[in-house]
Amino acid sequence: MMAKFDVAVIGAGAAGMMCAATAAQRGLRVVLIDHAAKLAEKIRISGGGRCNFTNINAGPANFLSENPHFCKSALSRYTPQDFLALVKKHRIGYHEKHKGQLFCDDSAEQIIDMLKAECAAGSVHWRMPCKVESVEQGVDGYMLQTDSGTIETPAVVIATGGLSIPKIGATDFGYRIARQFDLRMVEPRPALVPLTFDPQQWAPFVELAGIALEVDVETGSLKGRNATGARFREDLLFTHRGLSGPAILQISSYWQPGTPIVLNLLPELDLAAALIEGKGTIKKQLGNVLAQWLPARLAEGLLLAHGFQPDARLADMPDAQLRKLGAAVNQWTITPNGSEGYKKAEVTRGGIDTRELSQQTMMATKAPGLYFIGETVDVTGWLGGYNFQWAWASGVAAGLAV
Repeated sequence: MMAKFDVAVIGAGAAGMMCAATAAQRGLRVVLIDHAAKLAEKIRISGGGRCNFTNINAGPANFLSENPHFCKSALSRYTPQDFLALVKKHRIGYHEKHKGQLFCDDSAEQIIDMLKAECAAGSVHWRMPCKVESVEQGVDGYMLQTDSGTIETPAVVIATGGLSIPKIGATDFGYRIARQFDLRMVEPRPALVPLTFDPQQWAPFVELAGIALEVDVETGSLKGRNATGARFREDLLFTHRGLSGPAILQISSYWQPGTPIVLNLLPELDLAAALIEGKGTIKKQLGNVLAQWLPARLAEGLLLAHGFQPDARLADMPDAQLRKLGAAVNQWTITPNGSEGYKKAEVTRGGIDTRELSQQTMMATKAPGLYFIGETVDVTGWLGGYNFQWAWASGVAAGLAV
């Protein structure tokens, strides 16, 4: 069975549906293909089931890429305000959480329904579940062999995402197609992911699992033109195997294996100065003093882990020891041994090298008519709605160009 379409979009997630709807509403005959039986699982589970669908502050500075200027064109042509207008058009209630993050009031399902309705407005044809077995370049475009027949089309858009969360269907399909057409890759790795530590090194902190607090976290070089690091102030969560929470998910995208992260557990307080100043007037034990500013269980655990006795009297502590304690809390430097991997990663960093693509159209310069969008591409957003904004923006860019 042979079917002809103007555009074939492979991958019916955020970027794929956005692209298909945009192209179809221009009057093109579009087919949207996905191997999964259930539509848009990543949207469904995002934001605790409420879908953090964009961030009103999203701009190029919130994205990582080996080619950082690439994302500017798409992001400037389709902004968070543009997506918000679509949300309002479909009468979806939403609210802002901290730092510009926008969520549905009710359910992520509303975003999926909205995208389906936009596809329907352009009469998008669906093939789902449908497995694409091969993509071959022909005389007049591309031939797709699928388990429901052959599709002929002059334009193919790859929107199959990265490797994160394999249990909901993530595959390396997009990367395989890129290699087939000799496109360079930036080595993929888990991003927005909890970090783990050597079990022996982490043993003193295992009992602290479940404790959360706001911290400053940084890694890498923050200075100079070639700065590769970052600093964030977000919530930290202790786990049995290491550290998680928004602070760690954010810094994980910048962290390089073998290098440390630096945590300030009391970002508003110079602990050493406060302790030295309080020596003459505070009669309490060290554990009780520290528990004024930190959760009591964390205060005791940190003291023991760094060789201090919680029942030691502050007044008896030498200044040098208090400075050491201050550094342990304000500049806790610790080196992860890895991450929780793709099973816990919210996104994949790396992917198709953007120098292989047109920043206006998302088309591969070596393969006319072949486009890559969304998470398949080496553009990775911060935590907080930014990756969805890249999905919408890159999807629209390709949808307008095909």
